[in-house]
Amino acid sequence: METYAGDSFYFRGGRQAVVLLHAYSGNTNDVRMLGRELQRHGYTVLGPLFSGHGGDPVRILQKGSPDDWWADTQLAIRRLRDNGFSQIAVFGLSLGGLLATRALENDSQLAGGGVFASPITTWGESNVPEYFPRLADDYYRRVRMPADEEKAKLAWIDQHLPAQLAQIQQMAHDLAINLEKIKQPFFIGQGGQDEMIDSASGEQLAQQLRAQGTPVDYHFYPTATHLLTVNSAHRQLFADVTNYLQKLFEVSNEQ
Repeated sequence: METYAGDSFYFRGGRQAVVLLHAYSGNTNDVRMLGRELQRHGYTVLGPLFSGHGGDPVRILQKGSPDDWWADTQLAIRRLRDNGFSQIAVFGLSLGGLLATRALENDSQLAGGGVFASPITTWGESNVPEYFPRLADDYYRRVRMPADEEKAKLAWIDQHLPAQLAQIQQMAHDLAINLEKIKQPFFIGQGGQDEMIDSASGEQLAQQLRAQGTPVDYHFYPTATHLLTVNSAHRQLFADVTNYLQKLFEVSNEQ
């Protein structure tokens, strides 16, 4: 069966595994390069496609929700465990970082993980409300959708997007007030030229985690924009994540 380029991926490697979660309105291509890099370093990597994602942006609002994406995240972790993996880390880009954080708050058996450009403490201040309709417009133009159909879809998005963004904001709020549940070493990557969220979000999250005693591996990329896994910072980010994982699993093996 032919598969969409942004479909879920499962890259086989060693006995230590990583879950990579993509961004809101994106697909697994957001984290695929990082997945291949981690596979080259010996890790098994699973990247699930969130419900509703990977095609017409309208489907994100029709077929997806924070509860669905949380179920997708849990299923990915369970799939690895069912395949015999006990040492698992989970990371996410933007929205994916919210789900990775939720996993770490709720599953003490995870070795660690973290976020890339994820506004755990500042979701309500993001530019997603303006970005999503533009992304949808670009998609419909790319697939050469008739103008009247495109107009109707964009109007539907304008009507239904606020409710889903409010759900995501509530999820972020719930995560922010439960950060004390995270005991595992936590990775944070943040770009200084982030066009989607406050570039101070990463440092703010790091400070909150450190204040409660959580080990934090924080990295700031001054010239990088939002999509850290594919933009100018990606090579440095990949190296930083690889170094973090090496130390993380060394500690896990010593315990």
